[in-house]
Amino acid sequence: MTPASKARAVASAAVALVLHGLVLRPRVLTWGATHEEAARSFPGDELIPDAGSSSTMATTLPAPPSEVWPWLAQMGCDRGGWYSWDRLDNGGRPSADRIVPQWQGLEPGQRLASVPSGRAWFTVAVLVPERTLVLRADTRLPSGSPFDAFHGPPPVAFVSSVWGFHLEPAGADTRLVPHARSKPPARAHEAD
Repeated sequence: MTPASKARAVASAAVALVLHGLVLRPRVLTWGATHEEAARSFPGDELIPDAGSSSTMATTLPAPPSEVWPWLAQMGCDRGGWYSWDRLDNGGRPSADRIVPQWQGLEPGQRLASVPSGRAWFTVAVLVPERTLVLRADTRLPSGSPFDAFHGPPPVAFVSSVWGFHLEPAGADTRLVPHARSKPPARAHEAD
């Protein structure tokens, strides 16, 4: 590779990084959301008051909130899955394709397995049936193991995040607005 072609490759990579940071990433973080949805606060935001990053995406589903809610209520690796890339998010097990009555009960404080082994979880932090489900994850650093932020002091270094699913009636349809916030890595004395 000539020095000129190396310089072009470095310049191309720099332009790609800038475009990603300025154009692509902001669009992905607000995919489908209106400007109002992306700018507003949601239930659960108060759990991560000094978020370092957030995303708000949205879509309109052709069903009322009462028909969408059961699908959210059964999320979790130990339940209906995550309705995403099953190989990545559910250990290769297909996500549910029907409503399963025994997976419909949710309670604040309940743990939902985030990985097939069950060694990591989300905690149900905010629950308003047919309206809002906010899941919280608190992770020790550098191990990546979860801890329960609701019981006991935080570890020395950690990261916290929330992942909310908000249902809003839109005529006969539902506006599903997934909203996530995370706090940059912190040390326990910084969390106070």
